[in-house]
Amino acid sequence: MVAELLAGNRRFVAGEFTQHLDYYKSIAASQTPSILWIGCSDSRVSEDVVTGSKPGTIFVHRNVANIVSFNDVNVAALVEYGITHLKIPDIVICGHTKCGGIRAIEEGVSENYIADWLLIAQGAKDKTDRIAAEQGLDLEQKLDLLARENIRLQIKHLNNISFIKRHKQKTGLPRVHGWLYAVETGQIEVIVDGTGEGSAVKS
Repeated sequence: MVAELLAGNRRFVAGEFTQHLDYYKSIAASQTPSILWIGCSDSRVSEDVVTGSKPGTIFVHRNVANIVSFNDVNVAALVEYGITHLKIPDIVICGHTKCGGIRAIEEGVSENYIADWLLIAQGAKDKTDRIAAEQGLDLEQKLDLLARENIRLQIKHLNNISFIKRHKQKTGLPRVHGWLYAVETGQIEVIVDGTGEGSAVKS
């Protein structure tokens, strides 16, 4: 597989890179992304592929179950850099269907680090448990609901970070969006738009 990746890079250089050399030279000089993307590490959800975006347009952080942790210096530094230095106006928190992290939140895991990390999403599970019991949801319906509620919870976490609060008070930015990517269809569903309102719009 490693050899295939290197061969793929050679094809990229000979084809896409060479054909659009001026563009790649421009982004080599500086980056001006317009979106900060917080997504899941799942190999099936590549943000540039599913949105049809070029290199240089999306500033990316990915982790298990697209979680925003208050004490994660990695997330905090990325968000601060993206907003302060890159002047990015929009943040997307994107989850997806058939997510192993979401299933682990629901079913539990024995591994220590994974369990501790997913505990950050416990509020989403508590809400989903209540709704699923009231509506009589089956497991797959519950997992889809949990993916959506986790997106909403992580947006809440992000908006409660002191830096984000202060920046929004001064500038009204960043706008925070919540999206759910369906691995079965390739479509993106807007869970929360940039105004903070919910939506059922699909791409």
